[in-house]
Amino acid sequence: MPRLPLVLLVLVLVTAPLSAENWKFAVAGDSRNCGDVVMPAIAGAVKSSAAAFYWHLGDFRVLSNFDQDMQHAAKNPMTILSYSAAAWPDFLRNQIAPFVPIPVYLGIGNHELVQKTRGDYIAQFADWLTQPAIQKQRLNDDPNDHMVRPYYHWIQGGVDFVTLDNASTEMFDEGQMSWLEKILDRDAKNPEVKTVILGIHAALPHSLGCDHSMNEWAQGESSGTRVYRRLLDFRNGSKKKVYVLASHSHFLLRDAYDSDYWRSHGGVLPGIIIGTAGAVRYRLPDTALAFPPERARTDVYGFLLASVSDDGSIDFAFREIERGAIPAEVEQRHGKDFVDWCFNANSDPNPRSSAPCAAASAPCGPTRR
Repeated sequence: MPRLPLVLLVLVLVTAPLSAENWKFAVAGDSRNCGDVVMPAIAGAVKSSAAAFYWHLGDFRVLSNFDQDMQHAAKNPMTILSYSAAAWPDFLRNQIAPFVPIPVYLGIGNHELVQKTRGDYIAQFADWLTQPAIQKQRLNDDPNDHMVRPYYHWIQGGVDFVTLDNASTEMFDEGQMSWLEKILDRDAKNPEVKTVILGIHAALPHSLGCDHSMNEWAQGESSGTRVYRRLLDFRNGSKKKVYVLASHSHFLLRDAYDSDYWRSHGGVLPGIIIGTAGAVRYRLPDTALAFPPERARTDVYGFLLASVSDDGSIDFAFREIERGAIPAEVEQRHGKDFVDWCFNANSDPNPRSSAPCAAASAPCGPTRR
């Protein structure tokens, strides 16, 4: 092999990146409706990307109605009872199993509590809520804490991944708030933690997508604003990095907290809404209609591939799942026409208006869907 000329070798060394990315993970939420079609393709893309794990931010199945993918694949007409009994096992079989052997971390969404309880959720998903990393972290925090909860955290590669529960209108409650405070206090003092990432289902209040966020209920607006301010205090005091990831709204929206409200009420945290894993796709809020597609997109499926650098900074690249990526066995199970329907018709045409609540201090939405 010929040697490089000395000048060229020096040029290569000078222009090479000073620090390469260290590792990757993947994240998205809302895989109801067409998740059995989309999620196997996401799993394949995540595996090929060498991501360390996949983080699901909630809403696995509709539960308030029949998921179209389950209904279409059923051999017999579905009843409410047969659907309810099959919904979560279907999610595990068709959406989570394709990720094996990559770990999957689950967050709870509001649809997980339709006709079900948190106890039901913990019983069904206990294996995922007691994974070694989660259990080890819980006992490191408190050797006497043997309670399995929908919210948890684990530290990996200098990043503290904090999964919170805002799936119902009594959240965040004081127990969860106290738990989060202790975590942030420890992280501020822990030199091994460079970054905190909050993973939640509904976005914190006063985002650009606040019509479908914690602004929707009074306790959410109050406690969510408290969490946001606490994260600001943590970032400003510790000088460590903070990111906030959410789903609930079924589109991609970057810089979600760069709103008039937060620009004038303490500062902007970097945050992304990524509800693009199969759910019926919503219109972008009017606050984002003029954004370029790299910042805000809908009528797409996909996930964020996050690259964690040595200094704790994270680059989030959107990886779109296109029609041609659907595995052959999935198309065989559901049929070409239904897969086409998921890509061409699984959309909600109703416009979304977030402008009033992005600048206001009162809850802006009375219901959750």
